[in-house]
Amino acid sequence: MWRSIWRSIDRFSLQHFTYVINELRQIKVVDKHNRELVIDLLQSIVEIVTYGDRQDPLIFECFMECQVLAEFVRVLKISRKAKIEAPLLQYLSIMIQNMESEHAIYYCLSNDYINSIIAHTYEFDGGDLAPYYMSFLRAVSNKINRDTLCLLVKVNGDVVTSFPLYSEALKFAQHGEKMIQTAVRALTLNIYNVSDGMVYQFVTTPPVSKYFSDLVHTLREKCFHLDVLVQATEEPCTHQRRKEILLESDKIVDDLYYFKDVLSVGDSQLSKVVTQNLLNLLVFPILFPLLQLRQSHDFHVSLVTSLYIVSHLLQVVGGKNIINSVAAVLLFPYKTSNLRDSIEGKETSGIGHELSFFNLLNDMEIMEVLENSGSETAGEVNINDNHISGHLAKYTSSISHFHSFPGDNDVCIERSGILAYICSDNPSVVLASLFLLLLLVESKDLECLLASMFGFSEMQDMTTCGISTSSIVDGGILVRHMPQILNALLKVLASQPPFCALIEWHTGWFLQKLLILQGRELSDHNLHLFNNSYQNSCERLRKELDGCWFDHILGTLRDEWANCKTALKEPLQSKNPLFGLELAISQQTTDGRSTSDIAWKTMVDVVKVFILHLQLKAFILKGELLENPMLDLISRAATDSGISQSSDLSSASFGSDVFLGSGIPCRIAFSNAGVRDIYLIPAVRGLSGKLILAEKHPFRSQRGFVIAIAPLAGLSPKIDKDHQTWLHLWIREFDPISSVSKTRGLNPKKSNSAVDGRWTLGFPSTKACEAARLLIHEETCKQRSFVESKLAPLLQNNYTGDISACQDQ
Repeated sequence: MWRSIWRSIDRFSLQHFTYVINELRQIKVVDKHNRELVIDLLQSIVEIVTYGDRQDPLIFECFMECQVLAEFVRVLKISRKAKIEAPLLQYLSIMIQNMESEHAIYYCLSNDYINSIIAHTYEFDGGDLAPYYMSFLRAVSNKINRDTLCLLVKVNGDVVTSFPLYSEALKFAQHGEKMIQTAVRALTLNIYNVSDGMVYQFVTTPPVSKYFSDLVHTLREKCFHLDVLVQATEEPCTHQRRKEILLESDKIVDDLYYFKDVLSVGDSQLSKVVTQNLLNLLVFPILFPLLQLRQSHDFHVSLVTSLYIVSHLLQVVGGKNIINSVAAVLLFPYKTSNLRDSIEGKETSGIGHELSFFNLLNDMEIMEVLENSGSETAGEVNINDNHISGHLAKYTSSISHFHSFPGDNDVCIERSGILAYICSDNPSVVLASLFLLLLLVESKDLECLLASMFGFSEMQDMTTCGISTSSIVDGGILVRHMPQILNALLKVLASQPPFCALIEWHTGWFLQKLLILQGRELSDHNLHLFNNSYQNSCERLRKELDGCWFDHILGTLRDEWANCKTALKEPLQSKNPLFGLELAISQQTTDGRSTSDIAWKTMVDVVKVFILHLQLKAFILKGELLENPMLDLISRAATDSGISQSSDLSSASFGSDVFLGSGIPCRIAFSNAGVRDIYLIPAVRGLSGKLILAEKHPFRSQRGFVIAIAPLAGLSPKIDKDHQTWLHLWIREFDPISSVSKTRGLNPKKSNSAVDGRWTLGFPSTKACEAARLLIHEETCKQRSFVESKLAPLLQNNYTGDISACQDQ
């Protein structure tokens, strides 16, 4: 009945709106019998109100006068398991989202109707109501500002006592659905960005502030899970495992960016709570055991994962408090040892510097954590503690728990800090710890005093802070230990057997960065190490000329040259700390790949490492990177001389008509075509080399058509021991073009694992079989010689200069 009346009038008219409201008021209970009617009425109201907000002020005046929002509240209360909540919240979300006038928004948020809907008792368990509810809350948060926020809070004096929008949203902060988690975070950021002092006080005061410690605890759990994946050495290094590591690290990064957004709001009270939760519940529990400052009882992840977490936090979240806190903790072992020496009379000139360091720790409230050794339980972070006045005797008494090493006392204690990892025998640890150190060194937020202790900062900045340049040079741990750090990197490059190409590439990146910092100077010993490493890379490339992919070496050189140069130029802040985790699992074997697949990856890796050494050599000698010498080499190679067969063979493809004059007759058995009489024809032209199998044309004695083609490289022709007229050829089936991306990144595409093929050719005599083997070998040698001639200039010792000349100087 009501639908027929509805159709007789304009659905967006004031008359229709009044009619719909009256119809809704007639509903005394919502059950399964009238559920659809109620949904239609709610939908119609939302459509008309949205229209009226933009087109007809009278409609919205009616909406206010009739207190339609009160009817929405009433409908919720009179529902009897009719599942009306989801559509009601959905329509309300649509209405609020589409409101444009400030007057309409202000009215909707007033009179406590929205708070009543938010605080209504919903049954979320086992249903799909939660997404609609959070969508509604998010829609409301999108409309709040300094004028409307007060309508959603309850205040007693100058204190917010209740904020349903915020409090109810936080109940879904750990929800399993990503969409709901995202809605909660968007809602909280909308509230924080309003910049209301009373609201800031509310969200940073217990028990509401527990939200931030819960966030950090959830982040810790994700770090645990990531570490389990990284340390799962008993499992093969499959693509699925790499994908899982990347996905889990993405979850951690999402959390870090949320913390960054919260800190970007700029409120000091909010920033302090978030920062202290991050430091006390995540950063310090990672760093203290790492630096042997205290044992961790409830939070332990592996060394490489720990370095990854702290590095990515510095990169993404950053901020002066976090940057300087991490720097101070890293410096603590070194400066406490120096201070002890000062007190014992071994050094006296640096005491003022040491005192300034501990005053800085007090200012950042780090000393309390160092002293108490975790007396506070996780999550109970008191943000109102006063600064602690330092007592040097108390600080230096904690030195006894540092590990000692034989030899010079200063060096031994210092080696118990971050430098112990930079000088580790594990390359992934070396690079990950050095990355963390460089992040701090290059940070613009690092305090002048801390920067001077590291040893690399702008001289002008140091002098403006009242720190002498002599203290920078003499006291900087990075400067003092630069020869050892460079030596550690060069030992990775010169390792025999060599580490994987991925490790060597990242090592080269760090080596170049440090050479820039300290002026490209290497000691004779380190120059000797690099020269050995360089010669080893040249020798490995020469060996690849005997491999089954020698015909792709020049093309790989051309393609990977740009990749190497780009990688070396990558800025520190752009480098993903995930490389440390990648290196930690990079040396595990991967099953299920064909022989040519493994050989291809080996060749590509050898070429990449060779390019890296060429670039590093050029940088050491000349301070610049080389341009690609291979850009036009491949195109010239196609037109070079060295043709040993007619030109129609070099461009032959399946089905082509070819000349058979130089071919050797033989037979081959195909599984689906039986035994066939064919001609074997090796064809080489410059870089191109192929073996053609052609079948004689029935009407043209000297012509035939191609039935199969194989690359000449990698054939490895062998005569069967038991059948001297059989010749076995190994055929590469792996396609490097479709799998080129699999050697890059942590999340490669699934590799092409096609099994290599084999041809067995039968000849009329042993002499003919041997002649065929020699012909294939001869033509392969011609192709290899062509490639070798193009590589010769790059493999000469004096290419880019003589590194031994630096040693003589």
